[in-house]
Amino acid sequence: MEYVPRERVRSLTAVLSVASLAVVFAAAGGQIPQSTVPAAPEWFLELIPHVNVVISATAIATIAYGWRAIRRGRIDRHRIAMLTSFGLFAAFLTLYLYRLVATGGPQPFPGPDAVYQFVYLPILAIHILLAVVCIPLVYHALLLAGAYSPGELARTNHARVGRIAAALWLISFSLGIVVYALLHVGY
Repeated sequence: MEYVPRERVRSLTAVLSVASLAVVFAAAGGQIPQSTVPAAPEWFLELIPHVNVVISATAIATIAYGWRAIRRGRIDRHRIAMLTSFGLFAAFLTLYLYRLVATGGPQPFPGPDAVYQFVYLPILAIHILLAVVCIPLVYHALLLAGAYSPGELARTNHARVGRIAAALWLISFSLGIVVYALLHVGY
């Protein structure tokens, strides 16, 4: 069953990618006023990073499971795992962006300047770069899966794009956990 018009996969990928990245960069850059989101108690805002690390770890597991399922020819399990991964990513991003806007921007690094400069910033930069690169790849793979039946999907670049997206997604989620550990566990 075709859920996405096939001729619209590329344009929808572009529109969704640009819109998503615009919202992320606007929130991270403090361009979205705090008044646009409902106020939340401090305990809730402090809980978000801890919830997001659990979401990230769960997403790593579902991506790995989806990758394994498709290698074994279990298309239905692969589809469920990857849709679950996307749902987890959307939940993570919603909570992350909400916290960014509600608190007025990114959390400052509480550790020593040397760790900040030579460990935290490089890891954060790679994490962000991979997340940015992942967005259009994930959208493209997802939209292709919605536009073609499993039999037809083999004739598209879904598998190639999906492999790249999954690999980068796994690394990005993993580095996100390292960033969390540096911000909330190490310091």
